[in-house]
Amino acid sequence: MTVPGLAAESPDGFGRMYRRSLSAEPTVPSITTVIAQQPLDLDGWRSYMAARHIADHPELRDALDSPARIRQLVRTAVDASEDYAKAAAQRGDRVHTFAEQLALRALGRPHRLDEAREALRAQGEEAFALNVEHWWESFGVEPIAPELTVWNTSVGYAGTLDLVARINGRICLVDYKTKGTTRDGRVKPPDEKVAMQLVAGMKAEEGLVDAAAGEWEPWKYGEDPLLIAVAIGETEFAAVRVNPEVRKFHWLTFCRLRRVWAARVEAASAGRTLLPLPPPPPSAE
Repeated sequence: MTVPGLAAESPDGFGRMYRRSLSAEPTVPSITTVIAQQPLDLDGWRSYMAARHIADHPELRDALDSPARIRQLVRTAVDASEDYAKAAAQRGDRVHTFAEQLALRALGRPHRLDEAREALRAQGEEAFALNVEHWWESFGVEPIAPELTVWNTSVGYAGTLDLVARINGRICLVDYKTKGTTRDGRVKPPDEKVAMQLVAGMKAEEGLVDAAAGEWEPWKYGEDPLLIAVAIGETEFAAVRVNPEVRKFHWLTFCRLRRVWAARVEAASAGRTLLPLPPPPPSAE
């Protein structure tokens, strides 16, 4: 996936941030950084992955009588859950890259589609590429702008949309989610938080023209595009749209989360949160 040239991780731990040009300093948080201010409990998922690693480990039976060996297995299980999360993120990057290159080819622009397909094939993931193509053909996607960086000055955030396209004559904002497969072979659906991500993209005020020059243009894709999330799995794809009736509520939530992010930054700049407290001096007799 193309890494947005205007985005960078904050050295102060405030998440991913964007700048107006390649020569400027980052000033606003990314859409995903804002959404990340909402509590999201991944402990259950990580615990499950660690427990599954132990349960499936071939040395479990032999280790039951050895506390030291059990502790070692627990440590390897924790590492395995982290490795799984990292591998899933890398797979998502490869799928997004393939989807981007597919759009570039359709637009007649330079692309690396064969290279992107081979990167998936090398990992045994070519089925994901086939399902990206299946979604593309089934919906008659007409790409307009892949990986479009957008900016909202009024609220103060930026982000990169996976795809702006025309489908059945209507402008659509599309977000891809690489998902696993259920036991019955169906792709898992996108999480509902994707609605907030897409609504924030819809509320953009500008779109990037030239990153080096810091050139932007007014948002030109209207206030009522169709917001689509596409879950890409090994067995199939599943597309969903954001209900227009809930958009305003996700937008209000996003704006409030943006204020939470700002409050965290202001609190950090005010100084240390916890200060040493020595005991009081002894009272004079």
